[in-house]
Amino acid sequence: MKKVLIANRGEIAVRIIRACQELGLRTVAIHSVVDKESLHAKLADESVCIGPGPSIHSYLQIPNIMCAAEITGVDAIHPGYGFLAESDEFARVCAAYGIKFIGPTAEQIRTLGNKIEARALAIRSGVPLLPGTDGPVRTEEEALSFARSAGFPLIIKAAAGGGGRGMKIVRNETELPLQFQLARKEAMVCFGNPDCFIEKYLENPRHVEVQLIADEHGNYTWLGERDCSIQRRHQKLIEESPCPVLSEEERVFVGERAVRLAQEASYQSLGTVEFLYQNGNFYFMEMNTRVQVEHPVTEIVMEADLIKEQIRIAQGQILSIRGDGLRPRGHAMECRINAEDPESFAPWPGRITAYHEPGGPGIRIDSMIYNGYTVPSLYDSMIAKVISSGRDREECIRRMRRALGEMKIEGIRTNIPFHLKVLSNPAFVAGQVSTNFLNTALL
Repeated sequence: MKKVLIANRGEIAVRIIRACQELGLRTVAIHSVVDKESLHAKLADESVCIGPGPSIHSYLQIPNIMCAAEITGVDAIHPGYGFLAESDEFARVCAAYGIKFIGPTAEQIRTLGNKIEARALAIRSGVPLLPGTDGPVRTEEEALSFARSAGFPLIIKAAAGGGGRGMKIVRNETELPLQFQLARKEAMVCFGNPDCFIEKYLENPRHVEVQLIADEHGNYTWLGERDCSIQRRHQKLIEESPCPVLSEEERVFVGERAVRLAQEASYQSLGTVEFLYQNGNFYFMEMNTRVQVEHPVTEIVMEADLIKEQIRIAQGQILSIRGDGLRPRGHAMECRINAEDPESFAPWPGRITAYHEPGGPGIRIDSMIYNGYTVPSLYDSMIAKVISSGRDREECIRRMRRALGEMKIEGIRTNIPFHLKVLSNPAFVAGQVSTNFLNTALL
């Protein structure tokens, strides 16, 4: 492997380019017309325009990406996260072209990307689940039958879903028919598959996920857990590691169950198994077959470079990281900085007229922006990640507050004021939060 094409944009493309450079690999950036001046296009050794601004005509166009790969002579493609990162079709096309897809196999992506099949894997591997339907629910009658036997509240989920789309919470029988039809329509629009399943809904769980890594030689390891409970509309905003409320026994329990699931799927590459945690119990949600936005917090507490390790695995190397039983060192936290109004959360694209990154001990910035950069309106609003670390959670939070207070982004609005409110909330400081926190906290 000598040259890697990064099939993505923004901060994750920058992150991958830097990892490739440290490994002595040349890089190719792809970009849309509106991303011509983006940081990832400037940092890569080569860059290729693959289409107009809308992602459906550029970053989601497999033929355009493969043309760029062919004309630049790359050996491998890294998909990052989002866009085509969990597309089994993209992985299959890469294999047909003789180009290494830096990630799991197409079959692994397909199986684990379907939540119904992933639930079946979890059952076979002994991973705990919430009560739910065994397969897709395609009629209102089937939905009502399950609801009457399981009781409310329930959550309807798209089988091929992700990112909170195609999910509807139902609290009584009257709501069910409408929410069921809305979930199916949303699933069809977003994923091209209307199939949904139904689970019991937990009102105040924590979101706890386990970082996995596996090579092509049958070696598996888990690198601790992350708590991602601060969410808005199922979108994560603040992540940390380790989870502040887990005992060592619980940490080992959930890590080992995550490995069992990966082994059942013969998984390879980076992956994350996501759980709900409430009253001392874990419940499997899904497995993400890609690098996560929040991977830096694991890198810090486990002293690892996950992107470089992922690339080495794709080169056929044996795992160099062994995390089973490894205790995290200190604490790390990540705040996602979005170009949006901090009160209404409405996107706020535009030109950045001044930019200052914070620094000092325990601060890392993963960013896609620079002074004079114009944030486009066509893509996700996340423009940077501020990651803090400390000897313990208290120091980590204090450093994050300091860093966010020091960070200056002018010309657009960002959610930095929102993060500062959360970080000063007594319940958050005490670690007593759930995925419902932002619906109940007085910020």
